Amino acid sequence: MKLLEIFSNLSELRSYGEKVCNNGTGIGLGIDRSNISKPWWLQLQLQPQQIKIIMAGDNLTFLAEFVLLGFSEIPNLHGFLFGVFLVIYLCILMGNGLLIVITKVDPSLQTPMYFFLGNFSFLEICYTSVTIPRMLADLWSQKTTISFVACAVQVCFLYILGVAECLLLAVMAYDRYVAICKPLYYPLIMNNKICIELVVASWMIGVPILIEETYLIFSLNFCGPNKINHIFCEAPPLLKLACGDTYKIEVSVHVIALLFVLIPFLLIFTSYLKIITTILKLPSTSGRTKAFSTCSSHLTVVALFYGSGSIVYLQPRSGQSAESGKVLSLFYTTVTPMLNPVIYSLRNKDVVAALRKLLPKSIGSLNN
Repeated sequence: MKLLEIFSNLSELRSYGEKVCNNGTGIGLGIDRSNISKPWWLQLQLQPQQIKIIMAGDNLTFLAEFVLLGFSEIPNLHGFLFGVFLVIYLCILMGNGLLIVITKVDPSLQTPMYFFLGNFSFLEICYTSVTIPRMLADLWSQKTTISFVACAVQVCFLYILGVAECLLLAVMAYDRYVAICKPLYYPLIMNNKICIELVVASWMIGVPILIEETYLIFSLNFCGPNKINHIFCEAPPLLKLACGDTYKIEVSVHVIALLFVLIPFLLIFTSYLKIITTILKLPSTSGRTKAFSTCSSHLTVVALFYGSGSIVYLQPRSGQSAESGKVLSLFYTTVTPMLNPVIYSLRNKDVVAALRKLLPKSIGSLNN
């Protein structure tokens, strides 16, 4: 690694050293001023994955990049895995993209439920684009290193979009609750302005908290080893590489997971309890069947996403294994977004009808 990749010139390096001495810990470096004596001098030793700084006789090492082990245990299958994940990613783009198009162009789908579905499909595309393209590039090039900054950016966007997905699923549950339990007030409560505000709030409400959380995670001292036993950058495997006491950060990660995962889940659970109670009171069997059919797709997506995500983030670190973490992470970052269009298409007659109008008749005949 070249010196210019870390510091543009020697004066910047000197300025950085003085800043460390005066201000304490630098982001991601874990260099505490209590360990540094004045006057200081430093010598830089550049290695492929880490930088060693010797300041006033103290050895201080921090990582410049990480190595994502990913599927390193099965190198012979990298070509096959590249093909599998490429197909999955294309299915996610085309399936969710198709849902976005039909919810925009079909007049029969201009309702709050399909407005939220279109936004959810767009969110799924963004969410998977944080991890899958990088995974494909690593499998193709056999290069598994990721810079410190790129890892931090990936974690930040993964969490922002993941939280937005949790909140949007809760909004979609609330929409079904109002439609079934308060049908006469539905047009008034779920008007266009409210729908837009709910979507914007789902996207934005977690941003400042999650940026701060990412900052705290990458302010830890990652002094080596630099190998992340995972397929992408994520808090649980990263915390295993941190030096020193990570208890406070681990508690912070779990608290935020409880806040943005458990609370929306409880809102969804409460909404569906009231929905089921209302449906069971309907006099006709056909009415109950129709009401259940409008909710079943959403419930399926909620179960898949929350089931795998909550195990990863709410389970104590001591109870996690690297391999199970990889499988569960793949499930909620790739499998669920891929199944989302299929679930909503197969279980929703309005979506099927819209697809038949949009797609060639030969494709529409397959649904008969």
